[in-house]
Amino acid sequence: MHQTPGSPRTSGRSARVAPGQSAHSTGRPPRRARSRQLAGALLFAGSDHLLTPERYLPMMPGFLPYPLELVLLTGLCELAGAIGLLLPRWRRWAAMALALYFVCVFPANIKNALNGLSVDGLPSTRWYYWLRPPFQLLILLWALCAGELIGRRTAGEAASKPREQGTPAPS
Repeated sequence: MHQTPGSPRTSGRSARVAPGQSAHSTGRPPRRARSRQLAGALLFAGSDHLLTPERYLPMMPGFLPYPLELVLLTGLCELAGAIGLLLPRWRRWAAMALALYFVCVFPANIKNALNGLSVDGLPSTRWYYWLRPPFQLLILLWALCAGELIGRRTAGEAASKPREQGTPAPS
C-alpha cells in the first residue's frame, strides 16, 4: 500500500493523538463523556426518587422494611454516585459504589418483571418490565466503564492521562 508523506496511517494501528484530542476510531464517546452521560441520567433518576417517591413504592419488594425510606435512600445514592462520577478524584470509587448499588436494586426489577406493575408515568405493558433487568446489567457495566474499572482506553485518552510517578513511559 502506498502512502504519501504526511498521510495518516491506514495499517489498522492508531496514530498518535495530541493531548486533549481524542481518537474516535471505535465510534464510542470518550470515558469522560460516558461518565458525564451516566451522571446526567443518575441526577435525573435520583431527583425523581426524591421528588416523587410514591411512583417507586409499588416497585419495592414486600419483604423490605421501610419502603419510603429506602426509595429516598436510593435517590440519594443515585445523586451521590452522579456527583462522584463528575469528580475525577472520586470517579473510580463512585463507579464501584454504583455497581454495588445496581446489584442491590436488581431484585426490585426481577419482582416487577415477574409480577407486572402499574405506575403512573411508566408503561403498563409487561414487556417493559422484562427489559429492565438486562438493561440493569448494561448500566452496571456502563458505571464500571465510566469509572475506568473495565474496558480499554482510546489512544486519545491514554495520551492525555498523566502517568503516575514511577510508571515507565510507553515505548
